Amino acid sequence: MTLTVLNVLKCNRYMREKYADDLVLLAKEEKVLQDMIDKLIEIGRCYGMEMDVEKTKVMRISRKPLPVKIMIDQKQLENVESFKYLGSILTNDGSCTCEIKCRIAMAKTAFNKKRILFTSTLDLELRKKLVKCYIWSIALYGAETWTLRTVYQKHLESFEMWCWRRMEKISWTDHVRNEVLLRVKEQRNILHKTRKRKANWIGHILRRNCLLQRVIEGKIKGGMEVAGRRGRRRRKLLDDLKESRGYSHLKKEALDRTVWRAGFGRGFGPVVRQTA
Repeated sequence: MTLTVLNVLKCNRYMREKYADDLVLLAKEEKVLQDMIDKLIEIGRCYGMEMDVEKTKVMRISRKPLPVKIMIDQKQLENVESFKYLGSILTNDGSCTCEIKCRIAMAKTAFNKKRILFTSTLDLELRKKLVKCYIWSIALYGAETWTLRTVYQKHLESFEMWCWRRMEKISWTDHVRNEVLLRVKEQRNILHKTRKRKANWIGHILRRNCLLQRVIEGKIKGGMEVAGRRGRRRRKLLDDLKESRGYSHLKKEALDRTVWRAGFGRGFGPVVRQTA
């Protein structure tokens, strides 16, 4: 069981507009989390900083999330099922579903705001570069930490085709399927871009002796909830990178940045799908 708290610190009236910070505290037990918050409040007051109770939330990450009772100045913090931190949405089930859907919706909104530009008479290659630069960057923000399940891959591929269809002014009533890729002279490339960004980030972690590496390798002390569940095990962060090689092989390749990037450049190329 993991407890997560989003703390918003607010400085005194003379420095409130200049200094503010968002913090996340993690603890395995409710009592430990309460002690951490009390200590944070005590130290903050030494520097004239106060905790904003209205903006402080608490969330339990678990398969069966139950409400958590955390007090600040005799006021109980609000329990939430999700909150946004550093631009990404964290949920109590630890999945990426809400984050990916939100990112795709934000990217579509940005596309519609600049639709006149993307559907103009500009050169096709220039318009494709604009879409990948301004629209895909919104959709793939934080994609390095996503666990790409099959359903998420379908969402991303559908979004990719949506971009090309809107750019070519192809309506769903036109009954044009994957032939749109031939019109824009493109291949299915968004999953390749996502996996490549994840591979670069994972390779950077594996080359260092840091906390994130120990977390990925499962070397952090602590208990794990073990219970009999039906179905296959939940897909993990490194599963899509280990499909063709083991973890020891990945770690060995990561030591050489050139070999690592070249290897995943070949292994995760654009998907070519031919239609009859």
